[in-house]
Amino acid sequence: MKRKKFIQLSSALINTPLLSAFTRWDQEQKLTNWAGNVEYSTSKVYYPKGSEELSRLVSQLPRLRALGTRHCFNRIADSKDALISTSGLNQVVSLDADKRLVTVEGGIKYGELCPYLDAKGFALHNLASLPHISVAGSISTATHGSGIGNGNLATAVRALDIVRADGELIHLSQEKDGEHFLGTVVAFGALGIVYQVSLDIQPSYQMKQYVFENLPMAQLGHHFDQIIGAAYSVSLFTDWRGDSINEVWIKNRTDSPTDYTGVSDFYGGKAATQNMHPIASLSAVNCTEQLGVAGPWYERLPHFKMGFTPSSGKELQSEYFVPHQQAMEAILAIQRLGKQISPHLLISEIRSIASDTLWMSPCRNQSSVTIHFTWKPEWEAVRQLLPLIERELAPYKARPHWGKLFTLAPDLLDQRYEKLGDFRKLVASFDPKGKFRNDFVDKYLFTA
Repeated sequence: MKRKKFIQLSSALINTPLLSAFTRWDQEQKLTNWAGNVEYSTSKVYYPKGSEELSRLVSQLPRLRALGTRHCFNRIADSKDALISTSGLNQVVSLDADKRLVTVEGGIKYGELCPYLDAKGFALHNLASLPHISVAGSISTATHGSGIGNGNLATAVRALDIVRADGELIHLSQEKDGEHFLGTVVAFGALGIVYQVSLDIQPSYQMKQYVFENLPMAQLGHHFDQIIGAAYSVSLFTDWRGDSINEVWIKNRTDSPTDYTGVSDFYGGKAATQNMHPIASLSAVNCTEQLGVAGPWYERLPHFKMGFTPSSGKELQSEYFVPHQQAMEAILAIQRLGKQISPHLLISEIRSIASDTLWMSPCRNQSSVTIHFTWKPEWEAVRQLLPLIERELAPYKARPHWGKLFTLAPDLLDQRYEKLGDFRKLVASFDPKGKFRNDFVDKYLFTA
């Protein structure tokens, strides 16, 4: 290349705006979510590598949304204009052993963070079913694990660094911002792009996992609190086809006084003799170890191993939170729909989550039980079933998982979230021109 031409090209590169082909991926094929049921409305995706580049992008783009690991099943992360992926913001920033606090970039996945923490002698209080999801995306939608004493993943957050609409990076903390902070954690990306998150940690612990099959539904009715509270984390799997819970997954800390080793009968459920998949007909090769084999917390709390893709993703998901004290009534209400639900269902999961004080958390001010549906990829059938399910759960004022499929009207959510009005004001103060708003945010926050 001639020297003059080289200088011209070099000058062009230096003076090229940040919004260029070097930081944007204009895909030939449409970008979809993990499940494949959502095709994003833009192919403009930017991949910042640090806070300065992230701030410049946010300040220059007129409208945008944050994009995590794409495990949401609705259009909460969609944009018609531009997406900023947090996949390149995935580093551990610091670990303060004395304060028991770890600070990470928001795009880090739990499956990346957890081995690091464990190697340092620390752990998180809870994990979701999949370790493949990002920290920022999980807390923003109040994604959860299980356990009557365990809050959802957002309850571990003690501080946030957010790039708001003007590109300014602001630091928020529970200690400094108090009640105001409680509105910023579960925020669906409506306040800005989460750059860093500080999480509470605790000393590392070991766990054992056991599975019991075919627990009678009548026994669940008589002993619900004992069953759902039998261990650190408990999950019930059912296909609603009969009068029993297909599988009960018990995840117990090894320092618990209760030990299920050698227990063959659990409220009528029989101990599994081999590793199980939540869908019994599928191979358990990608599931976390069972049969009472002790292992690190991060290899037992999730249902699936980080090293495996848990499925092809060809599924749909819905989930509803109901008050713990009304959970059995809600379960029986869904059971009455079993013949309509089961032909389109892969599996349902029932879990408990502790109460919290986060403004937009489905567990705000109520200990909750969730009824989760993993559907076959049959949207038309599911779309007709969801209103039936929501009608059955109406007496319990069910709150949907923000990142999954639901059809509840915005005015109903307005009634079920007492802090939604305050959250609207918070969104307006962070983003007065609606840079981070999309159709989902407009519908569920601003049209009620």
